[in-house]
This record gives sequence, structure tokens and C-alpha cells, in this order.
Amino acid sequence: MTPVRESIPAAGSRMETETTAAPEPRMKILLVDDTPDNLVSLEAALFGLGEELVLARSGKEALRYLLNDDFAAILLDVRMPEMDGFETAELIRSRPRSRQTPIIFLTGYKNEEHLFRGYDLGAVDFLFKPLVPEVLRSKVAVFVELARSSARLRQQTDTLRKQAEVLTKAEQKFRSLLEAAPDAMVVCRDDGRIVMVNSQTEVLFSCGRDILLSRNIRSLVPRWEFQSPLEDGLGTGATKLQPGDIGKELLAVRGDGSTFPVAISVRPLHTEEGVVITTAIRDISIRKKHEEEIRQLNATLEQRVLERTEELLQSNEELQQFAYIASHDLQEPLRTVSVFAQLLAKRYQGQLGGDAVQFIRYIVESSQRMEHLIHDLLDFSRVDSRGTDHFVRTSCDEALNDAIGNLHLLIAENAAVITRGSLPAVFADPIQLTRLFQNLLGNSIRYRGEEAPRIHIAAEPREQGWLFSVQDNGMGIEPQYAEKVFGIFKCLHSRDKHSGSGMGLAICRKIVTRHDGRIWVESDLGKGATFFFTLPR
Repeated sequence: MTPVRESIPAAGSRMETETTAAPEPRMKILLVDDTPDNLVSLEAALFGLGEELVLARSGKEALRYLLNDDFAAILLDVRMPEMDGFETAELIRSRPRSRQTPIIFLTGYKNEEHLFRGYDLGAVDFLFKPLVPEVLRSKVAVFVELARSSARLRQQTDTLRKQAEVLTKAEQKFRSLLEAAPDAMVVCRDDGRIVMVNSQTEVLFSCGRDILLSRNIRSLVPRWEFQSPLEDGLGTGATKLQPGDIGKELLAVRGDGSTFPVAISVRPLHTEEGVVITTAIRDISIRKKHEEEIRQLNATLEQRVLERTEELLQSNEELQQFAYIASHDLQEPLRTVSVFAQLLAKRYQGQLGGDAVQFIRYIVESSQRMEHLIHDLLDFSRVDSRGTDHFVRTSCDEALNDAIGNLHLLIAENAAVITRGSLPAVFADPIQLTRLFQNLLGNSIRYRGEEAPRIHIAAEPREQGWLFSVQDNGMGIEPQYAEKVFGIFKCLHSRDKHSGSGMGLAICRKIVTRHDGRIWVESDLGKGATFFFTLPR
């Protein structure tokens, strides 16, 4: 409510009102990202809004800020160590104070499971990196304005409540307080006959004070009906107002017959002449207009999100079909090239020069390597094709045993030692869980150091699920490549020294993501590597 100063002139004259507008408070926006560069970019993009930006480098730090402050919006990175964006969002939503705070997820990995999980947690939007500053500002500005409007409405309600309490303290100050009120104030008997109004009532209803004093309040607010505390029941037909009612929404009628929405607050006062009822009437036309705009905006945003989600689902399905068909079509000519190259080498053995034999060997090896790449690409495209009906209660020990059995020759050739801790049973796709362990073990053995490979598999319970670790003593990975190794066809070492298509870890990430988990690596060059992944309980 805008504060109003009123002076009381001589009797019978109109009051002059001076309105002073208080400065709008700055709204707080919480930015959560474990990468300092990303926080700097977000801060730069949102600086122009003129609001207070609070930076958090982890989910735990963000939760600490939420203990003391309210925020207009939260920009939350999905991928963070220790506590990812989804876990952080779930904890935010569990607190009543922040349950309605808008959350916008930021992610660089487009995945429909992430979208579904984010919206299940109450996200209002997903933004994909790299972010477009103009789009980011426009989306955040909407929620800042919504928060400012809510704060403004709360402030107006609090102001109205305080004014109503002041009016009941002393009868001798009643008239001056009545005239000082910023809303239309109508004092009437319990039957509705008006006995006093302030100048705001004249302005609001476009009617002079002398005419208003000869009328019933129901001519201004037709559904007004006060219920005394001594009455039983609510009577018939009319909407009865009770002592202490604040912000009751009704329709009012101006002097020209036009209607408009108002918020009604009532206060009874016992006087020597009987009970009088003070009714505060506020025009909420602008508020209603803003609420309608907000509803339309939310409906539009929801429709856009649904359309975008449908497009992403269709695009992913088309990509999977393309990869599957293309891979099948490529395998046949590759086999033909490989077979005929080997026939040439066999038929003309001893007749070809040294270079020709070497060239044929290059053709055969390249064909075989290409066939392996296509096979891995097919495996990658098949991960999402298995339905959720394949998810069953699965023993991780049995899945690990199957993986070790599939790798027994590689394990024996490298004298690898594999140990394990206590492993749980989880709800998962057993075939894909075996493939996950198999790829991680094979990766640790192939990229071994000087010593024989030593690999330890462990699992520990966490609040949201299980945290698995696969630790080795291999050659390790430089920290700047910790994310790159999970890309498709990404190999950090020469294929002359280490075999592999670069698809193993990409398949691991897709399997873990399909199981609503996440995977990452912690390592340093020459010091081994530890691959972590999470699975729900």
C-alpha cells in the first residue's frame, strides 16, 4: 500500500492528499554453480536487472543462504559435485519457506530424463548452456517482477491490518484516523446504514459525501452483510463478513453503475450509541489485471515447455533410429572390404612387394577398427531403446561377477587384481548394470600404469541413493579432461598404444543417466583414477 499523508481542513471542505512513493526494494536472486567462471558469466548477464545477486558455489552453500533470506528466483546448475542440482532442488522444496521459490535449472547436457526429473521437482524452466544473456535476463526478470508484486501485496496487506488496529484503539481519534486512511473507509450501523465516510470513499465511488451519508453500504457493495459474533450461522444468500476479515474480495458499484473488484476489511466498534462497523474498501482492479497477466504468462510458459519437450523427445527418437540404421548399413561394406583384402593377401602371398603387404594390413586393421566403432555406436543407441520393464531387483555382486567373467582373458593377460566391498541390490536393468561394470573395469585395465592393475569396487549409502566407486592404480587422467572422457569417440591416448573406440565411458554415462544417476571421475596424471556413479535406492 502506498503511504498517504492527509491533513484535516475546516469542516465541510474536501481533504487534500499528498502521496509519497517509497522506493522499490531490490530483490535477491540466488546463483548456484560450482564453476567460478560460470558464476561470473551469470552475474554479468543479470547485472543489468539492478537486483541483488547472491553467489553460491555448492548446493550446501545455497541452502545456508536460504535459511536466512528469501529469493525472487534461483538459478541452479544441474551438475555439481557432492550435491547436484536435483538434490539441492529437492531440499529447497522440502522447506515451507522456499517451497514456492521459482527454480530455473542450468545444464549443458540435453536429456529428457533430466527434464522430467527437473519438472517433477518443481522447476519452472530449463536453460541449456551456453546461455543467451538476453533470454536469461528476460526469464529472470519475469520472476523478479512476480516476487516484487507478491512483496508489494504482502506489504499492502500488512499496512491495512496495522491501520485497522489503530482505528480500534481510541474512539476520540477515530475521525482523524479515518480521514488519514489511504483506502475508502465507510462506517455504518449493523444494518448497513452509512454514518461516516472519508474522502477516499468519495473518490473511489465518484459520489459526494452528502449523498453517500443518505445511503446503505449495500448500494456500494451489494453483497456486504456483517455477521455479529452473537449470530449463529451465516444467514441466507448474502456473503457475511466477520470481525477480523481482511481482504475479502467482492464486487462494488460506482455512481455511474459500473462495477469493479474490491478487497473488503471490517472492524466492529462498540460505542454508546451501539455497534458501528468500519469497512475498508480497496480497489483491486489493477491487482486483478496483474494476476490475470501472470496466469496467462504461466499458461504460455507451460505450453512452450510442453512443445519444447515434445520436440526434444521426437528429435532424440529420430537420432536413435538414424544411428541404428546407419550403423547396420555401414557394417556390410566394411566386411566386404576386410574379406577381399584378406583374400588378396592370401592369394598373392609372396608375390607382392613389402609395401603392398603393409597396405593390405592397414586396410584390414582399419576395417576391423571401423567395425568395432560401429558396433559400439549401435550399443550406445540401444541404451535408451530398452524399456523400463527391464528394470528388476538386481544384485550388484552378480552383475560384477558377470562383468569379470566377460573380461577374464583381459584380466589374466594383465595379471589384474580386483577386490570389492559390500555391494547392495538395486532396482536396475541387469544387462546394462553388467555393461557398466564391464566398461569401467576394462577401462582401468587397458589404461594401466607400470604396475599390475589393482582395482577396488565399493558402495556406500547416501541420503538419496547409493554412491559406487571404481578405484584403480592406472596412469590417471589430467583434471582438465575429467569431463571430456565421457564424450562420444573421445580418446585421450594414441590408438597405437591403447585399443578402444572411445565409446566405453560414453555408454557408461548414458546407462547411469537412464537409471536417474550421475557419473564423474576424480584423478590426476600418474596417480590412478576413481570413477564414481550414483544409483537410486
